Amino acid sequence: MTRLLAIAVLSAAILGYEVLLVRLLAIVQWHHFAAMVISIALLGFGASGTAVYLLQDWAKPRFAAVFAGCALAFASTAVVCFALAQALPFNPLALLWEARQLVYLLALYPLFLLPFLFGATAIALAFVSLETAVGRVYGANLLGSGAGALGILGALTLLPPDACLWVIAGLGAAAAGLTGLAERTARARRLGLGMLAVVVALPLSAPTSWPGLRVSEYKGLSKTLDIPDVEILAEGSSPLSFVTLVQSPSVPFRHAPGLSLAAVGGPPPQLGLFTDGGGFSAVTDPSGGPDSLAYLGDMTSALPYSLLERPRVLLLGAGGGDGVLQALRHGAAEVDAVELDAVLAALVRGAERRFSAPIYDRPAVRLHIAEARAFVARQRQRWDLIQIPLLDSFGAALAGGQSLAESHTYTLEAFEDYLGHLSPGGLLAVTRWLKLPPRDSLKLFATALTALERSAIAVPPRSLAMIRGWNTTTLLVKNGALTPDEIAAIRDFAARRWFDLVYLPGMDAAEANRWTLLEAPLFHDAARALAGPERADFIAGYKFDIAPASDDRPYFSDFFTWRALPDLLQLVGQGGAGLLEWGYPLLLATLLQAVLLGGLLILLPLCLKRSAFPRDAESLRVAGYFLALGLAFLFVEIAFIQRFVLFLGHPLTALAVVLAGFLVFAGLGSAFAERLAGALPRRLRAVDLAVAAIAATALCYLWLLPLLFDRLIAAPDAVKIGLSLLLIAPLAVFMGMPFPLGLARVRAARPRLVPWAWGVNGCASVVSALLAKMLAVHLGFAIVVAIAIGLYAVAALALRRSFAGETVPG
Repeated sequence: MTRLLAIAVLSAAILGYEVLLVRLLAIVQWHHFAAMVISIALLGFGASGTAVYLLQDWAKPRFAAVFAGCALAFASTAVVCFALAQALPFNPLALLWEARQLVYLLALYPLFLLPFLFGATAIALAFVSLETAVGRVYGANLLGSGAGALGILGALTLLPPDACLWVIAGLGAAAAGLTGLAERTARARRLGLGMLAVVVALPLSAPTSWPGLRVSEYKGLSKTLDIPDVEILAEGSSPLSFVTLVQSPSVPFRHAPGLSLAAVGGPPPQLGLFTDGGGFSAVTDPSGGPDSLAYLGDMTSALPYSLLERPRVLLLGAGGGDGVLQALRHGAAEVDAVELDAVLAALVRGAERRFSAPIYDRPAVRLHIAEARAFVARQRQRWDLIQIPLLDSFGAALAGGQSLAESHTYTLEAFEDYLGHLSPGGLLAVTRWLKLPPRDSLKLFATALTALERSAIAVPPRSLAMIRGWNTTTLLVKNGALTPDEIAAIRDFAARRWFDLVYLPGMDAAEANRWTLLEAPLFHDAARALAGPERADFIAGYKFDIAPASDDRPYFSDFFTWRALPDLLQLVGQGGAGLLEWGYPLLLATLLQAVLLGGLLILLPLCLKRSAFPRDAESLRVAGYFLALGLAFLFVEIAFIQRFVLFLGHPLTALAVVLAGFLVFAGLGSAFAERLAGALPRRLRAVDLAVAAIAATALCYLWLLPLLFDRLIAAPDAVKIGLSLLLIAPLAVFMGMPFPLGLARVRAARPRLVPWAWGVNGCASVVSALLAKMLAVHLGFAIVVAIAIGLYAVAALALRRSFAGETVPG
């Protein structure tokens, strides 16, 4: 039992390290780079299977010592390798034009692979060495992983991200200590107790400033801290973000996105807010009176206030509070401000208390900590204005850093929800950074048109207006047709501030492209084509993907198409690589790397020892079975995480609940898998039964979950979390069965292939995460689940044909 506990503790540490490393790299580098490195680092699981396969004759008699040594090696390398990685001057944004960055990247791979290699080797050795049933070992592995998924989120809530590294190290050392306690010799037990004593003392002895977080010198926070007299006023961290509040008296912040070139004044004193060292927003001092805030009326985002008097406003993305200030300055009767990040909201509240007129203390303002879609769905009231401000930073938007980030804020279903919560004649206003060639604004325009059609608006094009400044665009969508007076007011607003009209009912082509001149009226021509009968043909033929995003394919910022690649690559030689939509090509490159390195890590070491290479058909069927399982399990898991985001109201909550639910209940299923196999009649195979149950349940959920979520989304959070776990349980229990049943079959017939099977499954899991993302971008998550069901069927067929005629379980 103690050994199973050691396996569970080490499994919790490994998965916790995986989640933590994504957060750490998102802070010191960028989130998209984090996903790339982690996917390669997890190939350590595949390499571990090959290592154990080659060394099992030596390692099995020394199980306790090797397991404890690998656990300690994981604990130490988890901290040391991250510190070494931070010392490399790596800039992923320069990979396209600076050859030395590729050298730094290649150096990072082994640094991040080593901890996973050591940790996974210990787990793989447990499958080979322990006489305990395979299902119980796999169950301990999954139960521990589920606990790690929840535990690291709790640790990130209580501790700074870098301090959580020591928590991971402590868990690795604890697993080594528990292994010693499980031995019969007094010396081993003394070593185990000593190791556990070190773990207890670790919180007191671990250095508080090492390894620390060295934010990339190319991120906004690092550049700001180079300015003289800059002071960090406060910091806050959570599993969602690392937020830094900064004051810069010598070089003041002047953050006013979309400000007119005709504006006379700029913003008053501001404090800077940096999220994960890069994303920037500002907290503005409102104490100077109305005149100091006049600039808020000269931004493209102020357009809806030219049509409304004392509106009730819903702001979906409070940020630093400028949207709230803008609403109040234009006479809003009440403002509901929704902010996803509680840490950011707390820092904004603290920063405002430095001023004499904190906005969130005003009676007309209500701050809500919630995810935007979930908040809207829960409300029965209607607003005169629903406003979505800029939700990402200028640099990330232009560089394509958000291109494969899921967002339910801009989907077609979201726009339908917003329109349904507008009062008669109410407005939806969305502001985005301007991109050339046009992308964001056109996808928004196409989404709004389709949503209006679905909402039975008589003539959708007459309900839309769009303007552009020099760096932002703002789209207006009215719940009804724009009146002649409103159209005149929009013309006047744009003309006074030198904003260009993109689209306005009845506008002449000569009215476009007058102030911020382009070579051609690209925005207007495209909007007019979208508003006409040729919309489908225009979208299909456009160089970028501007088809509306949906809840099943929530990738609003993914504009990449292969036909645009030649033109975009030319930007590299012209110094415009930052404009490249590189999110999808990076995903494809990472997938190819994972496949290539996975093959090398599994096959190359075996080729070097030709006598160990499994060449027969049975070995290939074993590889096919565990390859299909690794792909299918992650396909379903990733699709369900996305499905539950809207229902649970927070991406982080969905990740924690769904991941923990799948791992814990799959662990329970694996623990009972062999018992089920023994209770079935000889004609029935437990794997076939499990696969049939997986297929039936998953297909049922594709139809059932949207219906349940629509009806229960307004329920209390505790109820929704409990219901989510209940829904996940039956599917996950059956998904936990095929792996231990297959491994038991392999162990009974060809025990030397057990680590080979573990390694193949580990590499498949890495490829699966990347491939599922790629398929979801093109086909949607429902198709990903359907493909997973097919893979489970392939796995069942491969196992049925393996070891035919031999008396083995499963």
